Formats: sequence, structure tokens, C-alpha cells
Amino acid sequence: MDRKLSRNFELPPASVFSLAAIGMIISVTLYEKVLVPFLRKATGSERGISILKRIGIGMVFATAAMAVAAAVERKRLNSLPSSLSICWLVPQFLIMGFGDGFALVGLQEYFYDQVPDSMRSLGIALYLSVLGTASFLCSLLITVVDHLIQQTGKAGWFGKDLNTSRLDLFYTLLAGVNALNLCWYMYLASRYSYKSVQARVGTAYSDDEDDVESRDATLDRP
Repeated sequence: MDRKLSRNFELPPASVFSLAAIGMIISVTLYEKVLVPFLRKATGSERGISILKRIGIGMVFATAAMAVAAAVERKRLNSLPSSLSICWLVPQFLIMGFGDGFALVGLQEYFYDQVPDSMRSLGIALYLSVLGTASFLCSLLITVVDHLIQQTGKAGWFGKDLNTSRLDLFYTLLAGVNALNLCWYMYLASRYSYKSVQARVGTAYSDDEDDVESRDATLDRP
């Protein structure tokens, strides 16, 4: 792609991934400063929306990012041999960053808040393991898809030359997998019961109150 942003400046390829981080910062800032105060008034919830809803919104953004990536890659292939501007990659990386701002932060909140107190450290470890597992599964999916495509006698989607590859089809596949994953997630989330923190605090308060009464009674004895 054409990486020239001006006459004397060419964007380094690796710096494109910083757009996802920028998108995440923007989404977290807008969520905390704009959406949460509005949603608190609308829903009466301290968080604005539930943890699982926040994760679900992030998954919607992730699906949209893959769909946009497939459309941009198809446009790039159709525009050959002329070079397409690298600015066409901005939307998909920003959308991906928006998704991380909802899904990853939501996952961190979930594993910290919803696991038993004695397993809180393990919960944070599970949150980090999600990222590594996802990268491993994506690599495995690439290997499986490439093997199945080549068995049919057709050219693989992942060629040595990017212009002869069909990454648009792979991005479309990822969008479909994400959509199915979102449907399954919505089914599980609808059946989930949150850990009742308020009930536990109330019980602890009652126990403390009993201890105080018992201690007072002991002190009153001659």
C-alpha cells in the first residue's frame, strides 16, 4: 500500500498497529467520561451497563473490524497494480481498538470482580491467558484453512506474495466465526447470574453487629 502521508514523510509499517491502541484509549475515555454518567442516570446502575454487556459490545466491534478488513482487502486487490493509500487501514484498526476498550477491559473487570475472593489472582491470570490462547487458535486456524484449501487443488489463501493471496476471504471467515461466537456468548450471558456482592456485605455487617452485641453483653457482666 502507499505509505506516503506527505511529500517527505512515509509511514513505517509497524506504526500502523498503534492505531488500535489509539482507538482503545479513545473508547475507554469516551466510555468513562461520557457514556457511564449518562447510563448511570438511565439505568440506575453504578457501572452504567453490566460487565457482560460491555464484553458483548466489544465482540460486536471485533466482528465489525473483521468485516471492514475484508472489504478493504478486497478493494486493495481490485485496485492492483496501482497502490491503495494506507489510510484505508485506519477504520479497521480504530474499530479493533474500540472493541478492545470494551471487551478486554470488561474481561479484566469480570475476572477480578466475579471470581471468588480467594481465586482473584488466578482470575487475573485467566484473563491474560485468554489473549495467548486466542493468538494460538488463530495460528492454528490459518494452518488448518490453508491445508484444507490446498487439498481441493485450489490456490491457498496465504501465498508468498500478498497480491496473490486471498486474505479478504480469511477476514470474512474470521468475521463469520466472531458472529457465531457472539451468538453463543449472548446465550451464555443471558443465563449467567452475577455474584451477589451486596448480600455478602450485608451478611458480614450482620455478623459484625452480632459480635458487637455479644461483646457488649460480656462487658456488662459483673
